[in-house]
Amino acid sequence: MATQNKSPELKSPKILVFSTDKISDPGIDQAGLRKIHYAPYVYVINLPCSSGIKPRWILHALENGFDGVFIAADGHECSFSARCPDHTNTIVETTQELLKEKNINPRRVRMAAVCSVCAEPFVSHMENYGKILAGLED
Repeated sequence: MATQNKSPELKSPKILVFSTDKISDPGIDQAGLRKIHYAPYVYVINLPCSSGIKPRWILHALENGFDGVFIAADGHECSFSARCPDHTNTIVETTQELLKEKNINPRRVRMAAVCSVCAEPFVSHMENYGKILAGLED
């Protein structure tokens, strides 16, 4: 389970963020460029579209040291598919069911749309999600 892999010296939960090249990644980059502080234990992987995330990737991250996975979804701005929001939501729901089967708290996966100019909202999501993760017990 994710809590067994936590390093005792970490003050913030370790969060993996799946971000998208054209939509959420520029917003996340803006947070860094503008020096808006967020936890140093946030790691970002970008991909073309949030609907391409595989539930097994999320499970792998949680079983190997991450406390939570945040999907910075494309929402309705996706240039690849009009069904992106629905498909990404299905991926999250499927993953949460998989986590329940493995006795991992499904709240360890979270999704929100993050736009290309959403530096402050991204930082706010990371702060709030970090607090949620810090309070979870599996």
